[in-house]
Amino acid sequence: MINHLNLVVIYSSNLEVSVSFYQNLGLTFNKEQHGNGPQHYSCEFENLIFELYPSSNGIVDVSTRIGFNVIDLEHIVESLRSNGSLIINEPTISSWGKRAVVQDPNGYKVELLESI
Repeated sequence: MINHLNLVVIYSSNLEVSVSFYQNLGLTFNKEQHGNGPQHYSCEFENLIFELYPSSNGIVDVSTRIGFNVIDLEHIVESLRSNGSLIINEPTISSWGKRAVVQDPNGYKVELLESI
């Protein structure tokens, strides 16, 4: 029986740009390297480790969708917009809360949800 999800790893063609994008969401990363593996960035929150790894071939499969619960969705969306991020769906009220979908620098769709 699964107790909880504890690890999400996504791959990036430009780690520094990706780290900056996710820092705008409020995440704090540490640079890591395990043994002879690649240098990557790791963030831990609420018993979940979220890691950004370099793409080994420069190609990223963006079919994965990522979602975060956030505080102050409007502020985050404006910050991302001012940094040139693509806003796919502007903040709207849904049955789950206030929701927006943005695109990270690699093309991943990132759902942002604020409880209302």
